Amino acid sequence: MKVFSGFPAGKVRSVSLPEPFFDDLLPLIDDLVELKVTLGCLKTLATKDGPVRWVTHSELAADRHLLSGLEAGESSLAQGLERAIVRGTLLKAQDRKTGETLYFANSERERAAVAALERGATTTTVEGIADRPNIFQLYEQTIGMLTPLVADELREAEQEYPAAWIEDAFREAARQNARSWAYVKKVLESRARRGKRDEAHKRDVGREWQEYLDRRRQRTKDGGKS
Repeated sequence: MKVFSGFPAGKVRSVSLPEPFFDDLLPLIDDLVELKVTLGCLKTLATKDGPVRWVTHSELAADRHLLSGLEAGESSLAQGLERAIVRGTLLKAQDRKTGETLYFANSERERAAVAALERGATTTTVEGIADRPNIFQLYEQTIGMLTPLVADELREAEQEYPAAWIEDAFREAARQNARSWAYVKKVLESRARRGKRDEAHKRDVGREWQEYLDRRRQRTKDGGKS
């Protein structure tokens, strides 16, 4: 058995882990490879800067300290990552610009970031998008308790309209004291119609308008496949 020589003297960099890792997650992990890969990912994520943190597959595959502890190298890495994703410890997304696979810790902010990437955002804009309240939070803050029927409509709207439009529509509903989903939906539909017929408005909206058009095309394409 290989033995550990002990921690070195002097100042050593520390890596923090959230308490739920020890109290809730660790008792669930029953596979050594999964544990090693999970710890390796969390260590790398802890060294990152910024409100949203991720680690790329390339970074993990180049981590000699992590791979040295895995019997089958990159094959074990893939196995551990898959188990951590199924476990719910990690989230996976694709960087559409580079094709790189990204891994995130499963936290509220990172869930929002992954959802934004899946809707077509890039890693250069995802931090700002991830900070936005999602459509369900906006509904509850502005209108009240969700019902299953309204939740389905909200999911569809979130797929169709840019996040900035949705926020503006809820703010408008609050300003007009018209706190209903029907009113918010009318604001969104009106903005879409206005943009279609007004090229000047289209130029003003810029990226958000293009995002809306891309979403419409994607929804049409997806519908044609079903």
